[in-house]
Amino acid sequence: MNTANSQTGKYATVNGLHMYYEIHGTGKPLVLIHGAASTIQTTFGRILPALAKAHQVIGVELQAHGHSDNRDGRQITFEQDADDVAELLRQLKVEKADIFGFSNGGTTALQIAIRHPQLVNKLIVASSMYKRAGVPPAFWEGMKNAKFEDMPEPYVSTFKAINPSREALDIMFNQCAHRMQQFTDIPDKSIAAIQNQTLILIGDQDVSTPEHAVELSRRLPHARLAIIPGGHGTYMGELTTLKEANNPPVALPVILDFLK
Repeated sequence: MNTANSQTGKYATVNGLHMYYEIHGTGKPLVLIHGAASTIQTTFGRILPALAKAHQVIGVELQAHGHSDNRDGRQITFEQDADDVAELLRQLKVEKADIFGFSNGGTTALQIAIRHPQLVNKLIVASSMYKRAGVPPAFWEGMKNAKFEDMPEPYVSTFKAINPSREALDIMFNQCAHRMQQFTDIPDKSIAAIQNQTLILIGDQDVSTPEHAVELSRRLPHARLAIIPGGHGTYMGELTTLKEANNPPVALPVILDFLK
């Protein structure tokens, strides 16, 4: 496995996981939680420098992803990911932080707010879901027979650049697929109990539907919603969207304004 970024990358042992994280900038802590099969840079690389101008950005890589190891090989869960991030913040002596999760990272961010509310200041949930009904039935049909070939090439090449083990890559893919196959709804009452100011971001042609984002915004007591033209992460320049005509991260001003 490649070594961490010598300037910003470090490791911490959290709940038996050798977890990689990076710290950029100074100021109020902001935790970045990447999407499935992704890394800090593939999800947030295009907006991280701007975020770090006004915040102490703490980017994490979750179990089996990027530089982090795979613990004992047990299946990944959103709840465990939330507990791992919470333990990392405890070790870093961060008492409260803004939490920004994209895609599956957004579901993890919701679980942090539910399981560790004392740690959360503001919450950003981007291109995510909390119910199976939040994505079209065709998504779940495809997920039943998820194939490695379905993984976006930028995720594959990024993982291989960090960890050349094909076995580790296969295990990570299978864990991500299994988690989605077993996805269960977060109860409405748990969502309604989240008292944090929350920004919900979604593309109008995203994986989860705009209607689901509206439902989530209605369940959360203190939520704002932005529906932006584009696909899964186009609005923030997520790596797999870069083919889309030099798309600028148009949501960045909205994100920065919300975090003020």
